[in-house]
Amino acid sequence: MATIKDIAEKAGVSISTVSRVLNYDPTLSTSNETKKKIFEIAEELSYDKHINKKKSNNRIAVINWYTEEEELNDLYYLSIRLGIEKKCKQFNYGVVMCTYDNISEIKNQNIQNIIAVGKFSKSEIEKLMTQGSNVVFVDYSPNENIFDSVVTNFELATKNVINHFTKMGHKNIGYIGGTEFFKDKSDYVEDVRGKTFESYLKELNLWNEKNVYIGNFSVDDGYSLMKKAISELGEKLPTAFFIANDTMAVGAIRALAEAGIKVPDRVSIIGVNDVSVAQYLNPPLSSVKVYTESMGETAVELLVERINGRTIAKKVSLATELIIRNSAK
Repeated sequence: MATIKDIAEKAGVSISTVSRVLNYDPTLSTSNETKKKIFEIAEELSYDKHINKKKSNNRIAVINWYTEEEELNDLYYLSIRLGIEKKCKQFNYGVVMCTYDNISEIKNQNIQNIIAVGKFSKSEIEKLMTQGSNVVFVDYSPNENIFDSVVTNFELATKNVINHFTKMGHKNIGYIGGTEFFKDKSDYVEDVRGKTFESYLKELNLWNEKNVYIGNFSVDDGYSLMKKAISELGEKLPTAFFIANDTMAVGAIRALAEAGIKVPDRVSIIGVNDVSVAQYLNPPLSSVKVYTESMGETAVELLVERINGRTIAKKVSLATELIIRNSAK
C-alpha cells in the first residue's frame, strides 16, 4: 500500500499538504492543479499493472459529464477516467478528453468511438449518437438493447451494508445521500442507493424517514447534513449511517468530531466507492469498494469489441466489496 510519504515525494509537495488534501481540509489554501495532481497520484499508486502495448491507429473520445472541479470533489469519476486512460495505453489508443460542453471537438477531429462517463439525458444521448458511431456508457445504462454499458450493482451493495449494520446490532440506521440532475436540467437521476435503502429497511421494519438527509454529493454537504442530523435528532441520532459516497462521508465524520461524537463508538459510518483517500482518513473509512478502474477498463474493452465488429449490445454489471475499517463496527 502506498503511503502519504510516497504520494508526497512523487507530487513534490510536503507530507502535511498531502494529508490535508486527502482529508479535504477546508482551511487549506492550495490550487486545484495541486489537488488534482495529488489525487491522481494517490489513485495511480493504488494500481500496479503491467502495460502491454498493441499497435493501433484508433482514437477514443471520453466525454465526462463532470467538470475538472467537480471531479476533484467526487473522486469516483476521476478513478474511472484513469482506468480508461490506462487501458487505452495497453491498446496504444489515443485518448481525447472532452466535457459535454465541448463535445463538438469530437466531430472536428473525426473521432467515431466514444466512451460517455456519467449520466446523460435523452436529448444529450441523441446528440452523442450524431457525434460517433460507437458509444459506450459508464455508470449509466440508458438502453441496454441498443448501447453497451458498464454499471455497478448498487442495489446489492446497499443491502450488504444494511446487513452488516444489522448483524452488528444496529437498528437505528441513517442515510446521507445526494440528488443529481442531467446537465440539461431536464430531469433528476434516480439514485439506486437511496431507493434501495428505503425499500430494504421497510422490508426489515427498520425504516424511519426522519433518519434520511439528502443534499449534493460533496464534502460540504456531507458536513452540513450530518450537522443538521445531530441538531434535529439529538439523542435519537442513528447509531449507524450509510453515506452515499466517500467524499460526503469525509464531511460527515468531521461534523461528528466537532460535536464530540465518537466514530465508531457512538456512530458507525460506511461510505461508498472506497477511493484511494479512504485509507488515509482519521479514522480510516469503511466503504463499499467500487471497482472504478475496472469500470473504465471494461468500457474500453467493450468499445474495442464494437470497433472489431460486434453488433449485439452488452451490459456489464460489476460486483462490489464491503471493506470494514475503523469507522464502523
